[in-house]
Parts: sequence; C-alpha cells; structure tokens
Amino acid sequence: MHRTFMQEALAEAQLALASGEVPIGAVVVLDGKIIGRGHNLREANNDPTAHAEILAIQEAAKHLNRWRLTNATLYVTLEPCPMCAGAIVNARLQRLVFGAYDPKAGAVTSLMNLVQDKRLNHFVEVYDGICQRECTELLQGFFQELR
Repeated sequence: MHRTFMQEALAEAQLALASGEVPIGAVVVLDGKIIGRGHNLREANNDPTAHAEILAIQEAAKHLNRWRLTNATLYVTLEPCPMCAGAIVNARLQRLVFGAYDPKAGAVTSLMNLVQDKRLNHFVEVYDGICQRECTELLQGFFQELR
C-alpha cells in the first residue's frame, strides 16, 4: 500500500521536474483515497512556502473543509524540512511516509524529529525509506543536471 501511494507522490515530483522545480512530490491519503496533491512550486509562485507537503496539505484541508487532517497519511518523496514538519504536526496528520532522507534539512530523522517530539501536542507515526532508491535518484539526477 505505501509503495502505491509513494508512486503517486513520485508522479507529482515528475510534474515539478518538468517545470524546472526541485522534484519533490506529495499526496495526502484518507480512507484509501487521495484527497490532496502537491509538488514544489517555489520558483513558479515565488513563494518560499510552496513546498509539495504544504500544497498537498492545503488541498486536503479544502477537500475536507477542515484544518484537522485526523487519520490521514502524507506521502512525500523527501524527508520534510522543519517548516513542513511543523505543518504536519499542526494539521494533525496521523501518519507520514517519506522516501529519500535529507541530511541537510530533514526534520524527521536526519537533523531532528519534530513530528515525534513529545513536547508538542501531536505525535505522528513515521515510515521512512519507502521507494528510497527512486526518490533519491530523481533528486540526484536533477542536481547533477544543474552542475
């Protein structure tokens, strides 16, 4: 099941890649259905907050007509940054599934773990390294092309 929805997140990442954005994609799933999709749009929107996770969370909240995404799962191709990890906690997502690790900005396992910090008011289940090879290769290919 996790692989199926991670493939959807990878499809979103491909949309980002096609438009020259860093290829990161995300989907929010509730009851086996995708209720939110997003891919990086920072360059297109000139918006530092237009990360794939934020956009997918926003779409899911609009779909449900509420800000609490209780029982929902976020699938994202790259370990979330501190901003996105905070949004995950604040949206009350039940689960986070990510592919590639981010040793420079990862706020789930690499640098810190915001989504499972017991000092916060919400705890998120984490499944990491799902489709890690595909997610990592997509990002590495993008950055190699830039060089």
